[in-house]
Amino acid sequence: MANTYSQIYIQMIFAVKRREALIDKAWRPDLFRYTTGTVQGLGQKILAVGGVEDHIHIFFSYHNLTMPIPDIVRETKKATNKWVNDNHLSPFYFEWQDGYGAFSYSRSQMDKVCKYVLNQEEHHKKITFREEYLDFLEKFEVPYDERYIFKFFD
Repeated sequence: MANTYSQIYIQMIFAVKRREALIDKAWRPDLFRYTTGTVQGLGQKILAVGGVEDHIHIFFSYHNLTMPIPDIVRETKKATNKWVNDNHLSPFYFEWQDGYGAFSYSRSQMDKVCKYVLNQEEHHKKITFREEYLDFLEKFEVPYDERYIFKFFD
C-alpha cells in the first residue's frame, strides 16, 4: 500500500482449552520459538513471547495490515496446536480455548510490556491468570460478558 505507514504494538493472550496446565516447562521454550516463527511467517515482527502452563502472551509489532488480528490468532493457534500434537509433547490432546485478548500499546510502553511478557513465571507467583486477564479488561476499559470470558476452574 503506497503512502501507508503504521506502528501498532499488540499483546495477544490466549489460554489452553479448559485452562488445563498442559504447556510443560520442559518444552515451553520450543513452543515460544515455534510461535515466534509462526507469527513472523504471517508478516508480523515478534517483540516477546512468554507464558506459563495454561496460557501464552505474544507481543508483536503489527505490520501486515492486510491480515486482521483474528486471522493472526486463528493461524497461530492452528499451527501451534498441530505442532504440539504432531510432536507428542503433551500426554493429552492439546488445544487452545476459543477466544483471545488483544491489547494495544504505545512505543513508549514497549520495553515494559516485553519485560512483563518474558517474566510470566515470576508474575504468576503473585496473581492468577483469571485476575491477570480481568485486570487487562478493566485497565483497557473493555466491556465484557462473563458468559464469554475464558472458562476458569476454581
